Amino acid sequence: MFRSVRHMIYDLIEWRSQILSGTLPQDELKELKKKVTAKIDYGNRILDLDLVVRDEDGNILDPEQTSTISLFRAHEIASKQVEERLQEEKSQKQNMDINRQAKFAATPSFALFVNLKNVVCKIGEDAEVLMSLYDPLESKFISENYLVRWSSCGLPKDIDRLHNLRAVFTDLGSKDLKREKISFVCQIVRVGRMELRDNNTRKLTSGLRRPFGVAGTSGT
Repeated sequence: MFRSVRHMIYDLIEWRSQILSGTLPQDELKELKKKVTAKIDYGNRILDLDLVVRDEDGNILDPEQTSTISLFRAHEIASKQVEERLQEEKSQKQNMDINRQAKFAATPSFALFVNLKNVVCKIGEDAEVLMSLYDPLESKFISENYLVRWSSCGLPKDIDRLHNLRAVFTDLGSKDLKREKISFVCQIVRVGRMELRDNNTRKLTSGLRRPFGVAGTSGT
C-alpha cells in the first residue's frame, strides 16, 4: 500500500509541474487534468477515503449549486469509474502473476549442493581438487569447476575454509534433467616436481601441474 501511494504521489507531483509550467496546449492540459483527478479518486478509494464528486472537466461539484439527483448520478458515475480501475489493476496483477508462474514452470531451475569433507589420497605434494558435472553420453562437462587447493599436509591451503568447503552448482534446468546420465567427477592435479622421486637437485622443478587421479559417480 505504501509503495502504491508513493508512486501515485510521484506521478501527481510530476503532472502538477507540467500544469503549472503553462506550456501545454489546451487539449493536452484538459486530458492531463482528467488524469490527475482520476489518480486522486483512485488513491482515495484504495485508502478508504471519501469519494469526491466531479463534473466532466474534473472540477469538484458544489452541493449548494447542484441538485441532489445530479449529485447522485455523478457519484454513481465516479464510483463506477473507480471500480473499473480497481478491476483493471487487479486483472493486470493476476495476469502478471500467471505469466510469472508459467515462465517459471516452463524453465525450472535446480541446484546441486556439494560439501567437501576430506580428500583421502596420498599425494605427497600440494594438489588441486576440481569437481564438476559431466555428461558421459555426450562426453563433455556441463558445468564449471569447483576448485579446492589442497596442501601436502592433508589440509586445505586456505586453512580458514576448513570444514567450510561448500559449492552449489546452479541453473540446472529441464534440459539437464532430460539427460540420460549425469556424473559427478572429481579430478586431482598434483602441483610440484616433475617426478616425486626426483632427488637430483639439478633436475629439480617445482610448480608443475601434473594429472594425478580422477574419480566419478555414475549418476542417472
